[in-house]
Amino acid sequence: MTTPAAPAAPRIPEAVHRRRWAILGVLMLSLLIVVLDNSILNVAIKTISTPAPTGLGATQSELEWAINAYTLVFAGLLFTAGLLGDRIGRKKVLIGGLLVFGIGSALAAESGTPAQLVAFRAVMGLGAAFVMPATLAVLMNVFEREEQPKAIGIWAGGVGLAIAIGPITGGLLLDHFWWGSVFLVNVPIVILAVILMLALVPDSKDPKPGRIDLVGVVLSVVGLVLLVYGIIKGGDEGDFTGPKVIATIVAGLVVLAVFVLYEKRSDHPSIDIDYFKNKVFSAAIAAIALVFFALMGVTFFSVFYTQSVRGYSPLQTGALMLPLAVAQLIFAPRARIVVEKIGVKATTTGGLVLLAGMLAAFTVLDAGTPIWLLEVIFFLMGTGMAHVMTPTSVVIMQALPREKAGSASALSNTFRQVGGALGIAVLGSVLSTTYRAGIEDKLGLLPAGVRDSAGASIEATLGVAEKLGPRAQGLVGAANDSFLHAMHVTALWGAAIALLSAVVTGLFLPGRPPAAPAERSDEAEKVGTGG
Repeated sequence: MTTPAAPAAPRIPEAVHRRRWAILGVLMLSLLIVVLDNSILNVAIKTISTPAPTGLGATQSELEWAINAYTLVFAGLLFTAGLLGDRIGRKKVLIGGLLVFGIGSALAAESGTPAQLVAFRAVMGLGAAFVMPATLAVLMNVFEREEQPKAIGIWAGGVGLAIAIGPITGGLLLDHFWWGSVFLVNVPIVILAVILMLALVPDSKDPKPGRIDLVGVVLSVVGLVLLVYGIIKGGDEGDFTGPKVIATIVAGLVVLAVFVLYEKRSDHPSIDIDYFKNKVFSAAIAAIALVFFALMGVTFFSVFYTQSVRGYSPLQTGALMLPLAVAQLIFAPRARIVVEKIGVKATTTGGLVLLAGMLAAFTVLDAGTPIWLLEVIFFLMGTGMAHVMTPTSVVIMQALPREKAGSASALSNTFRQVGGALGIAVLGSVLSTTYRAGIEDKLGLLPAGVRDSAGASIEATLGVAEKLGPRAQGLVGAANDSFLHAMHVTALWGAAIALLSAVVTGLFLPGRPPAAPAERSDEAEKVGTGG
């Protein structure tokens, strides 16, 4: 096959082509630790919320920040990381990101306070921002176009593998070691990944890289932090009408609006707003963001359901979450086959409707529901996600020419992370506000000094009940009932978001598989997809 019209996208060197699958393995190992970290943390959040010496005594809002400090730095710097990779070389950026991530992990493991944990999680987010887009960008530069969907499917399956390994690993570590071990485990993986990277992965860069958009980076990070802080603060206080909460949320939205306007006028933007004129590209990005909005919020409360309400250990909780990951591992690499038969639109919309149905199914769970029902829900959730993530990732990555792979990957991952951060903030705040409203009238018998803190979360309520002993006899049942109601309300919010995403993909994604692009150049492909 020849591609005479593609001088900007030369064929991959034969030596690189021969070891492309080994390179993919190394990229998946690098991806593994970035995803593994959050899936491990999901199992550990209850332990970290336990008072010292077992944990750090973190409140629900501090737990949300421990997750979101990582996510916000990650999301805010992905554009810059993608551009730096395009400019100075993806391999260099990938190795540098891994080293920073490893250092942040070691520091997080030794945190003495929730504030320190939040700060070191931000350092880990800094490293992860340089790892995630580089993995996809390298992939796009070592696989020929016809193999890219298969490679991206395996890459997406790697996310499922990390989600599968994470909770089990976290549960085993928490059963035998202190909570900080869930971060320290990243260090040997980083060392192995760097060694393999140096040995196998070729470097690549954009021959015409853009300038770094520092103003855009600052505006995006400030806007996101203000918005998420306001949402979490409102949930923590159980009141979104306070002047400080409203002012912070509005300020975040204003800064993000200024960011968009600045990007439209900049001659070297972090985000090329023109990409979003392509409805297919925009719908794929929106689907990824909304899926992670729903999923991250629901995963956050499901850990408290299994551990606090049902009484399972961290290891057992990790095992219970396996079906979610196994389904992604099975179906993500095979989703391209479904796309070939029925098209991107039917595949992704069907996956989103299935995901919405399973989120709504959380409303049938209570303190005595057979646990196999939760396993079925998790498996079908993972199945739905697999049929969304692979097709949308392929659409996004192939909408731009190969030399812009870093930017395309950054866009995909930024909206995924922003969606996840907002999901934890918004759905976490819905959970917190609804729980506080439900438990408030049961806290009247408690000493005045502990009423407010006892209503912050189910863990806080159960902690107070344990200290007071027989005096708080009815509090445990009330806490479980209030949490279950809050979980049901929050799950319905998540289901509504997933349905909204299904409407978007149903309207705008292509209805049948595109013509095979084997004889077309990257630039022609870009035009053909509207990129």
